[in-house]
Amino acid sequence: MTSATGTDRATAAPPASPPDHARRWLVLAVVATAQLVVVLDATIVNIALPTAQADLGFGNDDRQWIVTAYALAFGSLLLLGGRLADLFGRKPLFLIGLVGFAAASAVGGAAEGFGLLVTARAAQGVFGALLAPAALSLLTVTFTDGRERGRAFAIFGAISGGGGAIGLILGGALTEYLSWRWCLYVNVPIAAVAVLGAVMFLPRADAREKGGPRLDVPGTVLSVAGLVSLVYGLGTAETDGWTATSTLGFIAAGLVLLVGFVVVETRTAHPLLPMRVVLDRTRGGAYIAVAVIGAGMFGVFLFLTYYMTTVLGFAPLPTGVAFLPMIVGLTVSAQLAPVLVNRIGLKIPVVAGFLLGAGGLLLFVTLGVDSGYWTHVFPGLVVVGLGLGLAIAPAFAAATLGVDRTDAGVASAAVNTFQQIGGSIATAVLSALAAAAATDALAGVDPGDPAALLEASVSSYTTVFAWSAAIFAAGAVISAVLLPHGAVEQDPDAAPVIAH
Repeated sequence: MTSATGTDRATAAPPASPPDHARRWLVLAVVATAQLVVVLDATIVNIALPTAQADLGFGNDDRQWIVTAYALAFGSLLLLGGRLADLFGRKPLFLIGLVGFAAASAVGGAAEGFGLLVTARAAQGVFGALLAPAALSLLTVTFTDGRERGRAFAIFGAISGGGGAIGLILGGALTEYLSWRWCLYVNVPIAAVAVLGAVMFLPRADAREKGGPRLDVPGTVLSVAGLVSLVYGLGTAETDGWTATSTLGFIAAGLVLLVGFVVVETRTAHPLLPMRVVLDRTRGGAYIAVAVIGAGMFGVFLFLTYYMTTVLGFAPLPTGVAFLPMIVGLTVSAQLAPVLVNRIGLKIPVVAGFLLGAGGLLLFVTLGVDSGYWTHVFPGLVVVGLGLGLAIAPAFAAATLGVDRTDAGVASAAVNTFQQIGGSIATAVLSALAAAAATDALAGVDPGDPAALLEASVSSYTTVFAWSAAIFAAGAVISAVLLPHGAVEQDPDAAPVIAH
């Protein structure tokens, strides 16, 4: 998805002499290939989801977990992945992440049931969380010259941002001409090329630095358990209802565990996420903005995909191509945003971006069974894309504003964690709201009537778009309150933030 979507985590300081400096551009090629594997999976499966659902026969209340399992595992383990790279070396974690991701993709592609597919998607997220921070750290220590480092991260960022668009089109083509399973199988040959390049060109495994960070086991357990419990509880609301004991129990347990995580992080010597990073007003506002961006993007991609396939009757490839106006709009406004930030500060572009995004989603609220792509969907995609691009660049720039050198990497990783978790929570909540809207629309109607079922589906989609517009509007208000006026000055020691 476009994102301008990454992950990421840098080590505290690069070595005095870069390892295998003569091969630095080959290192970039290897790392960029691995990054492509990770970012493809943010969108490629969305396009294949309707076909996979029909093939495996799982219900509408289950389909959200195909998306959420990956995003939740990936987002909740990113900070841990970065810390493990510090502890055990970047190259070993990079290789483990690549091989594990490819294996999980192969299992998912061969899945004959919903349970195995969800498990494979979660495993992809786990290994992606090991791979992505190690990849960026490898670039950080390989490119120490300022000018070359800028070029390297520009290329890396372009692949990260373009990977979402590639995933949409590639997912559509593979699903239409081969099978939805190839949306998972395709990771295997790409990962194999990256593994071969890693063995040949990456520097030797780096040794753990004495006195370096230690693993915060209590913080890790509390954060992962809390996030999983919270998102699972929100997800069960679709089938069990908001007042069910299972729903409320998991949500309450998740909140308690996350409060415990905050308490532990304030008292441990080596916190997984130092509270000083997120409690700063500007960075806190940026993290909330990033979470809202993740929520909006996941909602648009998932539910608009279903609208175009079930109502407009688009095949998988045209569905992927149909999202390109949003990608183009996002790319254009993301290039304009830094110019605006330099002149008027980051608050106005972020607020304006969220308001534009809300306006685009309100256009989707008007969709009906007889709406056309060019008259109803296309304008909304352009407006949403322009809004997201305006908000993304300033929000990500502010996320590492003013951090200490020792916190630069964790601040960068936290940004991507908030983006993924925002998307996971939104997918669970919006799926529950969609199911409730469809049920209400079918009340007193013959459930065997195809026209009634189609109307109910459209009602569920437009309900999601209305709530997503409200989320963007809330993001605008929060950003207006928390984000400062004035230009953003990036800390040169801060880790570059690449969005997924």
